[in-house]
Amino acid sequence: MIPFSVLDLAPVTEGSDASQAFRNTLDLAQLAERLGYRRYWLAEHHNMPGIASAATAVLIGHVAGGTSTIRVGAGGIMLPNHAPLQVAEAFGTLASLHPGRIDLGLGRAPGTDQPTAKALRRYFDSADAFPHDVLELLGYFEPAKPGQPVRAVPGAGIEVPVWLLGSSLFSAKLSAQLGLPFAFASHFAPDAMDEALALYRRDFRPSARLQQPYAMLGLNVVAADSDAEARRLFTTQQQSFINLRRGRPGLIPPPIDDIESYWTPPEKLMVERALACAVVGAADTVKDGIEAFIARHRPDELLITANVFEHAARRSSFEIAAAVRDRLSAAN
Repeated sequence: MIPFSVLDLAPVTEGSDASQAFRNTLDLAQLAERLGYRRYWLAEHHNMPGIASAATAVLIGHVAGGTSTIRVGAGGIMLPNHAPLQVAEAFGTLASLHPGRIDLGLGRAPGTDQPTAKALRRYFDSADAFPHDVLELLGYFEPAKPGQPVRAVPGAGIEVPVWLLGSSLFSAKLSAQLGLPFAFASHFAPDAMDEALALYRRDFRPSARLQQPYAMLGLNVVAADSDAEARRLFTTQQQSFINLRRGRPGLIPPPIDDIESYWTPPEKLMVERALACAVVGAADTVKDGIEAFIARHRPDELLITANVFEHAARRSSFEIAAAVRDRLSAAN
């Protein structure tokens, strides 16, 4: 059975704050470790009240320090917002503190709106420099050479697995060219998933970092005791998408009983398309959905996310997903 991993945005729910979100994140990471999830990734977003993972490397250090075996990383660091040297130093530091446990996923979007991207003082107007910046960053992790004018300290000569993230063909192509593992954001932008996977696998060139293509796919999994309750919990994610599209991002809302009264028909179509890669239901429903998703797309790993309002319900969802993984493993 392929590995399951966790994607977390440190959600800040209505009536809560960032401090509680960070406590919940660490608690969920510790649970994921006990349940046998392979990695726990956090994603960089800015100027979003409901997402507390903006200082991603800091939060990765917090989670890694509170766990012992699970891999912890970025899914991802938005490279347009950072100088490659600074990223290499940050993740070289993390990998020195937690050897063999740190991952670095890189994205080429700013992870925010245009005014915020400009406030970050990097190149929002064009991500054309992304391939060059990736190569520069990879170079900083190589052993330093005599006379090298700039080196990452720490970072040089430290093994940090680097992934490329994407929701289009661009990063799939670049991952293949550079021989890097690839993670596709199918949990919120699935339209190009099949084409991107095919391109990545077809054009992959082995590298010193990776000999064979390795693709991880994002999947929304919301599990509960019944299909009806899981669908109700999923309305939190649906509302969040609608609020964002309406230009009113806010704290993560509680679930509602009637999502049909919340969205317009065009909004419903938009949300259902964006969240098409979602498995929502009780254990048997989740098992059938995950099994079908794996059979169709053949990922090497699943990156599961669950934007659930109540922390206890979110924990339970990941527990059910882990039990489903074990059932599928036993069946194979």
